[in-house]
Amino acid sequence: MKTFDAIIIGSGQAGTPLAFKLASEKKKVAFIEKKHLGGTCLNVGCTPTKTYVASARRMWEAQNGDALGIEIPPGAKANLKKIKARKDALIEGSVKGIAEGIEENEFITYFKGEGRFIGRKELEVNGEQITADLIYVNVGSRPFIPEGYEDVSYLTNSSILELEEIPEHLIIVGGSYIGLEFGQMFRRFGARVTVIEQGETIIGREDEETSKTVQKFMEDEGVEFRLSAKCISATSDADGKIVAKIDCEKDGHIEIRGTHILLAVGRKPNTDRLELEKSGVLTDSRGFIEVDEHLETNVTGIYALGDCNGKGAFTHTAYNDYEIIAENKFGGKTRKVSDRILTYGLFVDPPLGRVGITRKEALSKGYDVLVGHREMSRIARAKEKGETNGFMQVVVDAQTKKILGATVLGTGGDEIISSLANAMYGDLSYEVIRDSVHPHPTVSELIPTMMESLRKP
Repeated sequence: MKTFDAIIIGSGQAGTPLAFKLASEKKKVAFIEKKHLGGTCLNVGCTPTKTYVASARRMWEAQNGDALGIEIPPGAKANLKKIKARKDALIEGSVKGIAEGIEENEFITYFKGEGRFIGRKELEVNGEQITADLIYVNVGSRPFIPEGYEDVSYLTNSSILELEEIPEHLIIVGGSYIGLEFGQMFRRFGARVTVIEQGETIIGREDEETSKTVQKFMEDEGVEFRLSAKCISATSDADGKIVAKIDCEKDGHIEIRGTHILLAVGRKPNTDRLELEKSGVLTDSRGFIEVDEHLETNVTGIYALGDCNGKGAFTHTAYNDYEIIAENKFGGKTRKVSDRILTYGLFVDPPLGRVGITRKEALSKGYDVLVGHREMSRIARAKEKGETNGFMQVVVDAQTKKILGATVLGTGGDEIISSLANAMYGDLSYEVIRDSVHPHPTVSELIPTMMESLRKP
């Protein structure tokens, strides 16, 4: 059995920087990856999907020049083979950089294979047995596949990125972040798109106004929605078409026929493949590894980072997990998971930027809140750009005057939200932002204006 100072299972956005950090401290590292160096984000997540989003945006601009006085001759079309090739080239360059860094590092031993526990701190990979006092699990997650789709050739967020022809009619099961991003981009590429969602609204964790606003501007682009859909399943008909069978409160039992179906109903952690029971590490009822504030499991010296610990399902939270581990171990700090404030984006167009808690969550928790609100249609910069869909909103604790959460749904929303996140990390009163001076003409300059007229909800 080979002995290392540390073993890292998974090369995602926490595992990869941690491997290089440990190596820089002259620690012997066993680095295990069963499939793609770089993990989900780089290979089948953020990088490829945002590449596609950019192509879809170009398509939208080609078809909407007239509103701004630009006469673009008709005939623009999306070439999915070229879009895919650009995506593949970007990924290849990044993966190559990681691979070369590993190969050149004398302290990292790379194992391409699937690791599994055979003892408390012992693993087997490719028939080799290895052990270390420190083990970091960063195995990520995969699409959850519900029952009812056994007889159809379904797509996931990964396999849809391998298509080279635009679907004639894409059916998407799941009206949340992944489903909406793919829905809008493929509609812009030229596909007919139908989104099926069990809930009464799409992206149910958001405030109702957010959900309805996103649905409205996607419907304006031609995306079809079926909400409150129960008993969803799918089969193939004699012509090879996908037949999605649903019961809707509004329309009763209906069948929707399409050429492709994307399942986007959530994800599950990859912990079931680790044989964790042999290590003594505990998981919860959903398979997430249980960790403390410092990401350590119930077994001393074994940590879980990224999607598999249930503490966040984003690239930025995974990277923050790495920072917590690295700075606590080598920087003399005591950083905790609870130090971070929830923030994320939904990369439809216009994008959604979110930080903190929503208005409905604040009210449900009993906060005495004040709410500021501003429609994008009342913001000069948005009107000048011809992009007036959406709004911005801030939720403030009326007692402490601290910002509890904010939403920026509109042009630049994914970038603008960081300014409000910084204010929250600085523990500032909303009055500091209200009384600040922002450059004109920008969308951000209306944040102080919005805060001048806070009201009870």
